Amino acid sequence: MSSDQIVQTAIALLGPTAIWLSQSRSVGVQRWACIVGLASQPFWFWAVWDSGQWGVAVVAVVRALAWLKGLWVYWFAPRPPEGVATLALPPESRLK
Repeated sequence: MSSDQIVQTAIALLGPTAIWLSQSRSVGVQRWACIVGLASQPFWFWAVWDSGQWGVAVVAVVRALAWLKGLWVYWFAPRPPEGVATLALPPESRLK
């Protein structure tokens, strides 16, 4: 298998898998989307470098930033301690 085939196969498998995971109802599954998405990024950058399609490079950078945001949100961001709840006021409680 040539390197181009490997790159195209990785992009075709990892990208859609990451998107699929991001749409899960389970937060435990959603958090893996950014890991799989970030795993696909080297292949995107390789494809851009190999093809010289610099417009696609912009898309690859934006994708990488989006997956890095997911990495921060699901893996590194501070979480409130267990047992701490948020307060939600119903709309009818608003003062007039």
